Amino acid sequence: MRLNLIKFLFICSLTLLLQGCETLSSLTSGDSDTVDEYVDWTSQKFRTEAKAAVDAGNYEKAIKLYEALESRYPFGESSAQTQLDVAYAYYKNGDPEGAIAAADRFIKINPRNPGVDYAYYLKGLVNYNRGIGFLDRFLPTDTSQRDPGNARDAYDNFAELIRRYPGSKYVADARLRMIALKNNMAMYEVHVARYYMKRKAYIAAANRASYVVEKYQRTPAVPYALQVMQEAYTQLDMKDLANDVTRVYEQNYPDGPPVPEQKNSTFSHQVWDFIGLEK
Repeated sequence: MRLNLIKFLFICSLTLLLQGCETLSSLTSGDSDTVDEYVDWTSQKFRTEAKAAVDAGNYEKAIKLYEALESRYPFGESSAQTQLDVAYAYYKNGDPEGAIAAADRFIKINPRNPGVDYAYYLKGLVNYNRGIGFLDRFLPTDTSQRDPGNARDAYDNFAELIRRYPGSKYVADARLRMIALKNNMAMYEVHVARYYMKRKAYIAAANRASYVVEKYQRTPAVPYALQVMQEAYTQLDMKDLANDVTRVYEQNYPDGPPVPEQKNSTFSHQVWDFIGLEK
C-alpha cells in the first residue's frame, strides 16, 4: 500500500514537471514570430522601410517601424531624428494626442538638438489642424465658427517657437498662421456677441464686442464688433455710447468693413443657424 502511494506521488510530480516544461517552452517560443520579425534588420533598413511607408501614406505601418527602430537602436546616431519621425507619423495618421506626446518627449530628451524648433512647430501644426474633419477639407466652411480652444493652443505653440527660436526657418510660416488664428479667434467672439444679441442679452453682447475691439485690434473682426456694440447700446438706450461707437466706426470704416464676412450660406453657417446661433 505504501509502495503504491509512493508510485502515485512520483507519477503526479512527473506529470506536473512535464506540464511546466511544456508551458515554459510555449512561453519562450510563442513570441518568436514577433521577435524574429525584424531580427536581421539594420537601422538603415528600418529607416528605409519606414520612409517608404510614409511616402505610401501607410502611417500606421511607419509608426510601428519607427518605434521598433527606436527600441532596437535607442542610442544610435539617428535616434533623435527617429523620435521626430514618429511624431510626424502620428500627426499624419490623425492621432493629435500621440503626435504632441511624441513631440513633447523629443523636446524633453533633446533640448539642445537642432530639430527642437521643428518639434515646437509640429505641435502648432497639430493643433492648427485639429478638429478639421473629412468634410471640412472639401466643403466651404467658416473656421471662425469652431471652438477656439485648439486655435489658442496652436497660437501659443507658434508664439513659443518664435520666442525661443526667432531665427528658425519655420518662423515665417508660423507668423502667417498666427495671423489667421488671431483673425478667426476674433471673429468667433463676434459670433458669440451676435448670439447674445439674438437672445436679447445686450449687456453681454456689448461686453463681448468691446473685448474684440480691445484685444484683437487690427483684425477684420473689429468693424463687425463695433456694429454689435452700436446696436447693443441702442437697445439699452445708452445713446451717448451708441453715438460714440458710430462715430468711431464711420471714421475708421467709411466704406464699410474692408474684409467681407464669409456669409455665403456654407454648411457651417447652416449648422450655426440650426443650433440657434447667429451668422
